[in-house]
Amino acid sequence: MESPSLIYTIFYFLIAIGVLVSFHEYGHFLVARKLGVRVLRFSVGFGKVLWRYQKTPVSTEYVIAAIPLGGYVKMLDENVEPVQPSELPFAFNRQPLWSRVAIVAAGPLFNLILAVLLYWAVFSIGDVGIRPVLAEPEPATLAARAGFSERDEIVSVDNKLTPTWSEAMGTLFSSSLSGGGTIAVAVIADSGESVTKYIDLPKEQETDPKKYYQALGLTLWSPTIAPVIGKLVPEGPAERAGLQVDDLIVSADGVAITTWMDVVDWVQKSPGQRILLVIERGGVVMDLAITPDRIESESGVQGKIGAGAKVSAELIELMRVEYTLPPLEGFLRACDKTYQFSMATLKMIGFMVAGTASVDNLSGPITIAQYAGQSADLGLVHFLKFLAVISVSLGILNLLPIPVLDGGHLMFYAIEAIKGSPVSDRVQIIFQQFGFVVLLSLMALAVLLDLQRLFS
Repeated sequence: MESPSLIYTIFYFLIAIGVLVSFHEYGHFLVARKLGVRVLRFSVGFGKVLWRYQKTPVSTEYVIAAIPLGGYVKMLDENVEPVQPSELPFAFNRQPLWSRVAIVAAGPLFNLILAVLLYWAVFSIGDVGIRPVLAEPEPATLAARAGFSERDEIVSVDNKLTPTWSEAMGTLFSSSLSGGGTIAVAVIADSGESVTKYIDLPKEQETDPKKYYQALGLTLWSPTIAPVIGKLVPEGPAERAGLQVDDLIVSADGVAITTWMDVVDWVQKSPGQRILLVIERGGVVMDLAITPDRIESESGVQGKIGAGAKVSAELIELMRVEYTLPPLEGFLRACDKTYQFSMATLKMIGFMVAGTASVDNLSGPITIAQYAGQSADLGLVHFLKFLAVISVSLGILNLLPIPVLDGGHLMFYAIEAIKGSPVSDRVQIIFQQFGFVVLLSLMALAVLLDLQRLFS
């Protein structure tokens, strides 16, 4: 699949940010209005105003601003600007503690509610994926020690249904973040027998997803596919060399080729090196030379020719799974999915703070924009799942006790509840300045990691 265009990517990134920020701020807005606080402005974005609407001079002003990376709800507040005596009952700072807590907590809570609604929509529309059928695990891996076999199909992980490969792997990683313990994996063996196998995790469990999956040793089963060209990337090395759809690759540098994986292995180990292929086209055998592109990835330099295998419709149907859930079951599953991902996010943040997980897990606006474009390119269901994941992340991150975030305000309110009086303005300003520096540093680091991924 070709990468989505830049305009396409930016468009869906703006759609995603607009939906997530609007829902978050609407949480603050709705609860504030319900509790009698006057809302002066509801803004999606920061900076120069591009569009505004205000029904009357005393109504809420609705704004769309130029910088789309956030938003805010401005309420009547004596700490921000002078308030007329007649309007003091409607000022945020004059509300009882529980009201202020409810208004501030509503934003992150609405992000989690949005995630539930999005997952519910996915389960109602129907999700499509690859059946979680396993290849033979590598020796000495956790999967090999647990007794997994080739063609085992995962049914559930710790009693959570996992109908697709991505669901199975995601649930396995989430279950591992508790550290140590045992994960129960129910499978249907190739013989048709239902069996539960137990993965014993070490106490010092790997928190990097890629390294965790390597230690786990569960890989997707791959059927034997003939070395026949099924698709070509326009202007790729394969097309430039003269390969055509339906060509059968017979050998590479004199070595016989019998499966498509033989082709993949040979190409990957020959970056930038000329390969002499023998192919069969329409019953005629001919020679053809090709030089794979050099592609740098996290696993090293590999070769790539821009060609895909010809896969039969029957094989695609064999590995494809589509499922929908009844409304009530879908809603409960959406709640569980949101809770599961929320806990995984919290644990991963804890590991990064403790230094036991790499900050490489951080994603900034560039990576999020790429995922927005890619998920939209795959279809509505994938885009909804992407929005749900980002909505959970936004909700959880906003609950962190960092001044300037919602969680920082809630921290001040907790102190107020304990000491019986508000935290002084001076202390709040100092902590907010500190929080701003922390937040700016995290954003800078995320953008730096984004750029590193982009150029590598």
